[in-house]
Amino acid sequence: MTTTDFVCGYSDFTIKWATLKWEKQQALELRRQVFCVEQRLFEATDEDEIDALAQCIVAIGNHGGWPDRVLGTVRIHQYDKGVWWGSRLAVAKEFRRRSGIGAGLIQLAVGSAHGLGCEQFFAQVQKPNEPLFQRLHWRSQYELSVRHRPHVMMQARLEQYPPCYTPYSGHVIKGTMNPVPDEIAPTLLTLASAPTSHTGDTGHATH
Repeated sequence: MTTTDFVCGYSDFTIKWATLKWEKQQALELRRQVFCVEQRLFEATDEDEIDALAQCIVAIGNHGGWPDRVLGTVRIHQYDKGVWWGSRLAVAKEFRRRSGIGAGLIQLAVGSAHGLGCEQFFAQVQKPNEPLFQRLHWRSQYELSVRHRPHVMMQARLEQYPPCYTPYSGHVIKGTMNPVPDEIAPTLLTLASAPTSHTGDTGHATH
């Protein structure tokens, strides 16, 4: 592995209801990348009237507890009394395997709706994702076509999703840090052990 191959991973991921402007903006941009650019289900934007009613949920990659960027998102909304829907589940392409982000988003989506009185939770799931949802205790009901793509109408088994009453803080799942290449490790060790003699340095990073 060379220095150009080395990319640091995230120490953990925070799954929570979006509250800050940058979280919502990055969630919308991720949706655009996935549904417009990658899958071409929409042209310029996938935003619709449901966004005004829905609660946005995000998965944020952290470096040692410091938030970096939104890596996954989903939205939920109440369709009728006791009836909730989830939609627009999107995860950054490079984090779709072994990160647990998708499952974490689904867990908080259903759990937080359950905490608000949800009695039924539905989603129209793209056919390739049906096995994932089945593993996460969802029932397949019937197949349908959405924007000329095969989908499956699915319902969550609420007894498998305890109510979540703290969606604004959500939960944290452990990330993965890439191993440090052998040729870089001695350099990092030298930097870490070198004495500092700065004057007037507050230690705060600027971005």
